[in-house]
Amino acid sequence: MTKYDAVLLDLDGTLCEYTRGTEQLLPAAFDAVGVEPIFSPEAYVERVDSYADRADSMLERRRLCFADLAAENGHDRQLGREVADAYAAERDHSNVRFLDGGAQAIERLAERFPLAMVTNGGPDMQDPKLESLGIEPYLDTVVYAGYDLPAKPDPEPFERALEALDVPSDRAVYVGNNYETDVLGAAAADLPSVFVGEPPADGPVEPVASVNSPGELPSALSSLPR
Repeated sequence: MTKYDAVLLDLDGTLCEYTRGTEQLLPAAFDAVGVEPIFSPEAYVERVDSYADRADSMLERRRLCFADLAAENGHDRQLGREVADAYAAERDHSNVRFLDGGAQAIERLAERFPLAMVTNGGPDMQDPKLESLGIEPYLDTVVYAGYDLPAKPDPEPFERALEALDVPSDRAVYVGNNYETDVLGAAAADLPSVFVGEPPADGPVEPVASVNSPGELPSALSSLPR
């Protein structure tokens, strides 16, 4: 038995990963447009989330980001938007795969708990992944943080999921792989967390457990004391 009545889950990096990441997709987008690289993958990753309040979709966020990066590097803003569109064409949101044991973990957890997905990203970005992985039937609700409410680590996405499940925060646990957005965000909503990976030794919040892969989640939750 476990002390929890519900499980909330992150998606990217917790349950699944892209088969091609930004370091492969961005050069392909430049090639498709027929230009040499005009900014780095690191510059894009560092900046793109800052456009969340100005765009309703990841595509539009990326177009704004690429246009600014193009202009800052001496190129026309329209070129940046063309690269963003080529990037979107290269990125197949169904081109994702489960991390080790992820598929089995979802099935086993769904047998024991109501499940909620709390993920940073809108439906245009996340729904194709959920559909490709076949996760949707196992979820009682999906909260798109950063889309129609603040992004994690704001507590509101976690609170929205708890409300949908009708479970208090002390009877649920959140599973994620990003310490800042997942562990600290969950703590801001008074929600304990399980960390996928190695949490920082000096972090201000300690997860109730940590696992190396999602396949370890069912046994890790079973071993927590009531």
